[in-house]
Amino acid sequence: MPSGLVALALGGFGIGLTEFLIAGLLPQVASSFAVSEAAAGWLISGYALSVAVGAIALTAATARLPRKAVLVGLVALFVLGNLLSAVAPSYPVMLLGRIVAALCHGSFFGIGSLVARSLVAPEKKSRAVAVMFAGLTLANVLGVPFGALVGERWGWRAAFWAVTAIGVLALAGIAALVPDGAGETRPPTATGHSDSAPADSLRAQFRAFRSWQVWLTLTATSLSYGGMFGAFSYIAYTFTEVGGFSPSDVAWLLMVYGVGLVVGNLVGGRAADHDRDRALVLALLGLAVTLAVFGLLAGSATASVILVFLMGLFGFASVPGMITRVTDFAHGAALAASANVSASNIGNALGAWLGGLAITAGLGYTAPLYVGAGIVLISVIVMAVAARQANSPARQTDHCL
Repeated sequence: MPSGLVALALGGFGIGLTEFLIAGLLPQVASSFAVSEAAAGWLISGYALSVAVGAIALTAATARLPRKAVLVGLVALFVLGNLLSAVAPSYPVMLLGRIVAALCHGSFFGIGSLVARSLVAPEKKSRAVAVMFAGLTLANVLGVPFGALVGERWGWRAAFWAVTAIGVLALAGIAALVPDGAGETRPPTATGHSDSAPADSLRAQFRAFRSWQVWLTLTATSLSYGGMFGAFSYIAYTFTEVGGFSPSDVAWLLMVYGVGLVVGNLVGGRAADHDRDRALVLALLGLAVTLAVFGLLAGSATASVILVFLMGLFGFASVPGMITRVTDFAHGAALAASANVSASNIGNALGAWLGGLAITAGLGYTAPLYVGAGIVLISVIVMAVAARQANSPARQTDHCL
């Protein structure tokens, strides 16, 4: 495994920690700044919105710059944001720090995925992306308990100092270990033709969105994330109100889910390198079935443990393949890779909203699971259409708009 991939994974781990650890620190932060729980919640929702905006804005603004230099700059921005949070004298400064840190999130994973795939042989590109995202999935497992543990022992500011230190290590690692010029040459297109020059102009970046395949992949990404996180947003209620678990059990159940994410990410990357479209359709179909069965068997403690693991496994098994697919059809345009991150965040918001509507309508705490299954099933259909179209005799046209 190239050492540059390790550095990228460390950066992903730090960014993931920043996103997830705040959930375990909200009570302390709210008390420290004397703000309401609702106001403190903006440290989470404000971060998510900034990810969606930053993914497009920063990638477009840095289109002509060397990708390694952009990654170093993005991690520096991440360090600055967490440093602001660690020393924040007031709630507005704390929120500003969260926003600054979030701006780099989408661009880092979008551009980083292109750099990661350039460090390995073409037949291992999805596995390389999976390695980079392994840092993010590991942070999902450790983020909340890490924040809660450090915050309890040394205060919430210590957690942000720790993430700042991880960011500094990642910055140094990327600067030293990622080769100059990595990710600069566009990967082969989905039709097998190679490109001789990088897509380094803003016009070329936007030209990638003329491809139907790019839009179909972004749609499938958004729907798959929406279905999974629509169910995940209310999973604690499903565990306690339907499954009979105690509130103290929720933490380890979420870790089971996180382990599923880690396994699914790595298995999905390998499967996508073998037969990408088939792997994506099967992963999405597996997620839809898992959510539906979870809704039926949520009253069983044993089934809940197994199904929440499978929910994480199938939920993240599609991520590496989706990213390499969208960048292949976008001819290596970093903006398309970052748009994939934005699409996932939009899906998260949509899924959580629809799941909340189902609960408000009195359909019970298993309703988000069924809603999620329905959303993911639409994603399966979209992905199947995309795969069929990509394999049709007319695929050489790339089905441009």
